[in-house]
Amino acid sequence: MNRCLSNMPQLIYGTAWKKEKTVDLVVTAVKCGFRGIDAACQPKHYNEAGVGEAIQRLAHEGITRQELFIQTKFTPVDGQDPLNIPYDKRASLSEQVAQSFEVSKKNLGINHLNGLILHSPLKNRDQTMIAWRAMEQLYHQGEVKRLGISNCDNLEMLKQLFQESSVKPSILQNRFYQQSHYDNEIRQWCQEQKVVYQSFWTLTANPHILSSQVIQQAARDYQKTAAQILFRALVDMGIVPLTGTSSDQHMKEDLEIFNFKFPATLIQEIKLLFSPF
Repeated sequence: MNRCLSNMPQLIYGTAWKKEKTVDLVVTAVKCGFRGIDAACQPKHYNEAGVGEAIQRLAHEGITRQELFIQTKFTPVDGQDPLNIPYDKRASLSEQVAQSFEVSKKNLGINHLNGLILHSPLKNRDQTMIAWRAMEQLYHQGEVKRLGISNCDNLEMLKQLFQESSVKPSILQNRFYQQSHYDNEIRQWCQEQKVVYQSFWTLTANPHILSSQVIQQAARDYQKTAAQILFRALVDMGIVPLTGTSSDQHMKEDLEIFNFKFPATLIQEIKLLFSPF
């Protein structure tokens, strides 16, 4: 079973780009043991209603809403398909957030979210804060348990958001890759502020990490796959990886990472793979 970190599972199933397969894949992932589901109110890349259908199907099979950590995103107009925006693009930014949230609740068939994430910062600080204030309102209404932001690789912007907000971000979901130096400085700040760092593109962007000598040797020593070694190490580093695999075998393997542990020395060796130096 997937372990939890302050009610957030330490491994989350990502639903981007699943289209018509979303329902079956989410059902399979949860039956395998996933309890965290990541979505977005962005028809361009996500089938949020498919996640909702999966939630309903799982409920009929005895897995209740209360057992699931469900997070979704408000995606600004610039990140939407202009022909399929799930809210009124002419409405004020605050109203867009509110409308998007109502669409998400309807799509997912639920009355509250465990997490609501701003899919990306907006064009400037003022717009970002307007969107954030609208999300804070949903938090104060008791409809959202946590707020977060995604695709934010600017530490100063993140600090500014943290300082100016009344409801502090408790989730940062970023692409985990070499070009950003694996967000080393940002992740350090997140640890200090108790912001959970969620990684995506974790395997796809890092074939060189998976094929590295230290990961390959650990895979042999522990008789695990390279992906399992990487996920286990990241969890030990305080990162919550997203995995969007369509393979039920890989789903099971991903969840098996909670059945073994590493010595601190190995974690330190693996950490060095993400060092910019």
